[in-house]
Amino acid sequence: MNVFDVDAIRRDFPILSRTQGDHPLVYLDSGNTSQKPQAVIDALSEHYSRHNANVARAMHLLGAEATEAYEGARSAVAGFIGAARPEEVVFTKNASEALNLAANTLGAGLQPGDEVVISVMEHHSNIVPWQLVCERTGATLRWFDVTDDGRLDLESAERDHLINERTKIVSLTWVSNVVGTRNPITEIAAKAHEVGANVVVDASQAVPHQATFVQSLGADLMAFTGHKMLGPTGIGVLWGRYDLLASLPPFLGGGEMIEVVEMGHSTYAAPPYRFEAGTPPIAQAVGLGAAVKYLEGVGMDAVEAHDHEITAYALDKLQAIDGLTILGPREAVERGSALSFNLDGVHPHDVMQVLDSRGVAIRGGHHCARPLHKRLGHQSSTRASSYLYTTTAEIDALADALVHTRNYFAPRFGG
Repeated sequence: MNVFDVDAIRRDFPILSRTQGDHPLVYLDSGNTSQKPQAVIDALSEHYSRHNANVARAMHLLGAEATEAYEGARSAVAGFIGAARPEEVVFTKNASEALNLAANTLGAGLQPGDEVVISVMEHHSNIVPWQLVCERTGATLRWFDVTDDGRLDLESAERDHLINERTKIVSLTWVSNVVGTRNPITEIAAKAHEVGANVVVDASQAVPHQATFVQSLGADLMAFTGHKMLGPTGIGVLWGRYDLLASLPPFLGGGEMIEVVEMGHSTYAAPPYRFEAGTPPIAQAVGLGAAVKYLEGVGMDAVEAHDHEITAYALDKLQAIDGLTILGPREAVERGSALSFNLDGVHPHDVMQVLDSRGVAIRGGHHCARPLHKRLGHQSSTRASSYLYTTTAEIDALADALVHTRNYFAPRFGG
């Protein structure tokens, strides 16, 4: 597609033509999971109807076709993120598993006195695995605080020597799933590498929305998930520098991750297979490969530009609503498309239910980021998250529904 045409893109997504009663579906929960284009749906159907078999094991035609499709998806993902080679791409079932894989392998050598650095804005999937590994090893968990506007407090971190000679691992989100902040990963990674630390990046909210070149990002390991980038559920990715992956121990034991098994000991396969025990998510990988092809056809620069335009428009519309408070950055600068907010005196779950009755799908809760909400002084929030198929008309519908909700619960505003 040479020109970004959101109406043409929307025609590729069957679900977007749905209605809820008298209301058209306004889907603003893409940060939770994205919708799927027909090309991805067709790829899954084609695989199951014509090529279904296990990979690597079966020597018949279907097995060869399934293996070719699975490894083709690996190559497609590697090209999409600028990996040096396909073997740097490990398939997991989601980003949470990828981050657990990182914590349990990279963190296996931690000792008392070592430090792991995360941040207050992390998704629980990038907090709990590091808590667990620190509890097991005796290492110390430390974290970046955030400023009142939801950005990493880099000044305090520098003053407190957060990253120092004891730091062994720094694991950060690239883009916050709550406040949308885009963090300066390359700058932080440079500081981490100066003291010999490895850098893990949760890119679940970044890779779907912007061009990604892992070799210049500064990460040593990077996790993301397929279902937020037009692909199926059940497929995630851990990218890693090949030399680092080759130095890490296995995470799970089973078929295909081994080289030789004896009763007394085993040797392990080279990456990525070392980390892909058992039957992998074959059809899901094929679907992710189709999603990558679709996004490349649109162009990630165009996706990012559209996201920026929609986010800026949404920020303006929502800030014009009396009684609405936005969490995090209020300008579309170094910011992703996740936009969280609260209506005065109205619980996010009530907001979510009323909006749903008008066909507007959003999310209410703490979005698996309770520490961030606590730091910002909110029990929870309502989140609208857009993507390449979102229109300004849908943002208008969101704003109108929020005014209706506010007035319903707070008549003083004119309801």
